[in-house]
Amino acid sequence: MGAIGTIDAAAQVAKRSIPGTSIFDGEAAARGYALNAMCYSFNNDENRAAFLADEDGYCASFGLTPEQREAVRARNVLQMIAAGGNVYYLAKLAGIFGLNVQDLGAQQTGMTVEAFKQMLLDAAHQTQEA
Repeated sequence: MGAIGTIDAAAQVAKRSIPGTSIFDGEAAARGYALNAMCYSFNNDENRAAFLADEDGYCASFGLTPEQREAVRARNVLQMIAAGGNVYYLAKLAGIFGLNVQDLGAQQTGMTVEAFKQMLLDAAHQTQEA
């Protein structure tokens, strides 16, 4: 392997090891395909109703893994992300339960929703002041 290949390999390893962060890369996309496909289906009202009527059956129809199924059952976004879920697709599922992207962000950071919103506002104010 030449110097360029060594640098590229090192960059890939560094990219995948951001403490406290799940990287959504090709591997995660492949692992989470069934979960993300199910969540994408929630763009359709009939599919949201079908999920609510028979959650286990609906999940089974997409072939969710036991890990994904448990994460959905627990409504645990961090587990869903660890199981290959993409937050933008997971937002479709969260919407069924009256949650929004700020609720998901709060779960991801371990903050309350109010603290997460305040963090966003503070960051916006700092950007405006700069």
